[in-house]
Amino acid sequence: MTDFQKYIQRYLDLIPSENWLDELKKSGEKTVSLFSFLTEEQSKFAYAEGKWTLKEVLLHLSDTERIFQYRILAIARGEKSELPGFDEELYTQNSFANERNLDSLLEEYQLVRKSSQILLETMNSSVLNNIGNANGNQISAETIGKLIVGHNIHHLNVVDERYLPKLKS
Repeated sequence: MTDFQKYIQRYLDLIPSENWLDELKKSGEKTVSLFSFLTEEQSKFAYAEGKWTLKEVLLHLSDTERIFQYRILAIARGEKSELPGFDEELYTQNSFANERNLDSLLEEYQLVRKSSQILLETMNSSVLNNIGNANGNQISAETIGKLIVGHNIHHLNVVDERYLPKLKS
């Protein structure tokens, strides 16, 4: 197994069932539920110096999902060019998430997730098997769809394990 395969497998292993499209919906609902209960002040919390605030985590989920949507679309439609990677730290630094209110970030997340659901649920299964090159690695459109789910669950786990306990204390 290559380093890339190991990297993505850690996200894929987090998907609780084989029905990843259903898990896409569930993870979105769980994310909205969790972030909806935060106050504006709590949403500015970072569990340690140099770590993202909860607002930044939420916008990171939206940004990453948008990038994954583009990769899915391009690969499913037969794109042969290599798709670029992205620097999540640079994106977060330039997101200005903490200057926005939590409601606007939640609305954006919900719209991005709905867009992912429509894209993936209406895509012909034959093109989900298309393989493309993203960030220097061969990957299928379907695997990227699954990564949306696993990546989201990963960050929910981080919030649950590292942010919420410190917010409650």
